[in-house]
Amino acid sequence: MKRGQLCVVVAVVIAGMMSFILTGISQAKQTNTVQMGMVTGGTKGTYYQFGLNLEKLVKQNGINLKVNESNGSVENIYAVFKRPNTQLGIVQSDVLAFVSKVETDPVLKKIAKKIKLVYPLYDEEVHLLGRNDITDFDDLKGKIVAIGKEGSGSYLTAKLLFEVSEITPIEIVAIGGDQALEKLKAGKVDAMFYVAGYPVKLFTEQVAAGDGLALLPITNDKVTEFYAETVIPENTYAWQETEVNSVAVKSVLVSYDFRMSNCENVGNFAKLMAGNIEWLKENGHPKWESVDLDYPLKGWEQYDCVQKYQVGGKQRSKESNPVFEAIKDML
Repeated sequence: MKRGQLCVVVAVVIAGMMSFILTGISQAKQTNTVQMGMVTGGTKGTYYQFGLNLEKLVKQNGINLKVNESNGSVENIYAVFKRPNTQLGIVQSDVLAFVSKVETDPVLKKIAKKIKLVYPLYDEEVHLLGRNDITDFDDLKGKIVAIGKEGSGSYLTAKLLFEVSEITPIEIVAIGGDQALEKLKAGKVDAMFYVAGYPVKLFTEQVAAGDGLALLPITNDKVTEFYAETVIPENTYAWQETEVNSVAVKSVLVSYDFRMSNCENVGNFAKLMAGNIEWLKENGHPKWESVDLDYPLKGWEQYDCVQKYQVGGKQRSKESNPVFEAIKDML
């Protein structure tokens, strides 16, 4: 074999070896990619947008997070408890409190025991959108009101608000946000509830000044005894010229009480999230700006798998949950 031919053969062999090595490395990387699932909410809601932000963040760090839409908090808490490949979910704090309150149902008792706090997230404002000739929440007496799909946090919160306030609509309609807004515009319902951190994509994209709709204040004294008072600032939506008083619940990222590999995966996920909170605030949904991962959500024990990996190793308080105390004698 001539020298030139030998060089060509050697080059081909080396190229083949390098290709084999690189393929092996690529396969190893794929094998080492952690597969996780998160259940969120409707695609136009804040839960889903948060999920997409987290998906983008952790993908850079070897975690493939599948973000699933859902009907919301009530569905989510059961999905984290029961559904395969669903390690994470976002729920409202009043839904968690309601589940932990029902001591007579063995399944709910088990759910309450197994669902663990990862991090508190942000306040979810109760958006009450109605005809602009309706004054406020108290004016819903005798009206037709859409409260969200069964299984959603909006559904439970609206029911709790009516229970606490003793305001009784003439009809309650359990339908989702898109359908509720369509019926509201058509005059088939008088108002709709949508519990989500502002700005809500649904109201940003599908409500205009000419629709004759307005955010209605919720200032009922009995309601504000149980829920935190808040304000939706003026111009949060292009058609909203003045600030609106309302109430809010806290959204919470939860997991199941896993052991072994899923415990480690959730812990690493939580560490990535905490270590990159500034990136999320700069690149994610505007509500990330108000997220305080150290917010003391009383009465809820943080998942020990999160504490193990948590930046700074801080521990959460185990004091009683004020939302739990508020709801426990009500239903």
